[in-house]
Amino acid sequence: MGVRFVGIDPNTGTANSPTVWVDDADGTIMIQGFTASESQITQVLAAGHGPDHENTIPAHETVIHIPARMVPILRKACDDAERSQLH
Repeated sequence: MGVRFVGIDPNTGTANSPTVWVDDADGTIMIQGFTASESQITQVLAAGHGPDHENTIPAHETVIHIPARMVPILRKACDDAERSQLH
């Protein structure tokens, strides 16, 4: 099936559009969002990464942020990804 568009920030125009996709083959959720600011990254690092994890953001990873108004889109992506794993 491949990658399928799930939804886009409903309050964006034609640019700066946080977007969510699901790969139906493996259930991966992909998210395009705004790059986190240095202040947000500092807050993320202060919050920690849980037990047994280094409190760093590796070079091959990034922190993004998306608007809370996209929660319904993320829920749909999670449901879709979970369903793809049931097949």
